[in-house]
Amino acid sequence: MKTTVALGVSSSIGLYKACEVVRGFQKGGLEVRVVMTPNAAKLISPLLFSSLAGTKTIVDLFEEPETRRIEHVSLAKEIALLCVAPATANVIGKLAGGVADDFLTTLFLATRAPVLVAPAMNEAMYLHPRTQANIDRLRALGVELVEPERGYLACGDEGWGRLAEPEAIVREGLRIIGRTKSLGGRTVLVTAGPTREPLDPARYLSNPSSGKMGYELAREAVARGAATVLVSGPTALVAPAGARVENVRTAAEMEKACLKAFSKADIVVMAAAVSDLRFKETKKLKAPKEELDAALAVERTPDILAALGRRKKPGQLLVGFAAETHDVVEHARRKLRKKNLDLIVANAVGEGKGFATDDNAVRIIGRTGPVKDSGTMSKRELSRIIFDRIEAELEKKRR
Repeated sequence: MKTTVALGVSSSIGLYKACEVVRGFQKGGLEVRVVMTPNAAKLISPLLFSSLAGTKTIVDLFEEPETRRIEHVSLAKEIALLCVAPATANVIGKLAGGVADDFLTTLFLATRAPVLVAPAMNEAMYLHPRTQANIDRLRALGVELVEPERGYLACGDEGWGRLAEPEAIVREGLRIIGRTKSLGGRTVLVTAGPTREPLDPARYLSNPSSGKMGYELAREAVARGAATVLVSGPTALVAPAGARVENVRTAAEMEKACLKAFSKADIVVMAAAVSDLRFKETKKLKAPKEELDAALAVERTPDILAALGRRKKPGQLLVGFAAETHDVVEHARRKLRKKNLDLIVANAVGEGKGFATDDNAVRIIGRTGPVKDSGTMSKRELSRIIFDRIEAELEKKRR
């Protein structure tokens, strides 16, 4: 059975290049289903794409289906990639805003497949702050882009906004599809969120971690075809579809869940912010304020990462995280050596950085080689960069 890509075509003058995109994907061994916006269908007949693709071009969201299935939901489950080329400013705005008023935008919301967007429009529209904000929003959601080129535009001007060449779009699409299978047959264990160490039923020790980074890492592992186990402390997040979730509360519970899953994991990514301390005594009833001492007795929680580092077998890859307020790289390198890690992801925290944010900036540090500085980007984008480095380390282990 052939892998299927959905090609979304919107009403840019550059849509004539979409014919070559269809051919390019077909030469790559893919089946292509073309989805046109109603406005695009006014510029070029859908029959042209039906003839090229060998499958019926979809335009109308409410067209009578040939079977009883709900077409946009069914197609959303079948495709390995949704590629929108060309993507007008209007379509980009709809995708960024979650508007679903035609088949293409509805398909975008319904699919779990990766999405590739190739913008095409007048330079003024492309460089408009609103369009750029919408593009940034799509990137934050994990959408990948093939940037437009500078050249002769339909309006007669020279400038940015010309649709990228079909070869570049197809090449990027094939690369993304290949990545969706890159961890097939592998098992990935990810930890996320904070832990809570109770004093009594109403009070606990914890930290500001939201769990967003760990959840995005688990989502990326699933997207790359891995069997994914997510061990999560308390968060308000929706678990990634396809991951098996183990919900825990305390460091001891997280340690137990990690040790249980560790032996079957090929890759372990410890992104959780585990509380370093817990109360020596946990009270069954809420203690009156007057009975609380100024200094409550505490003790250290288990060092889960160090325990896994001691148990690591040849071929397993162990990734830690380091949240630091100063001397970030130095502290991270020390932690990497001390806990027998293969990689460590370090970031500065405090003053709106690191914890409970949608964006972050990290440094990825291995046993050898230069430090990779990500720059500030969404945690969704960071998860992709981190797993690219993880796969590079796996390749080294195979040599």
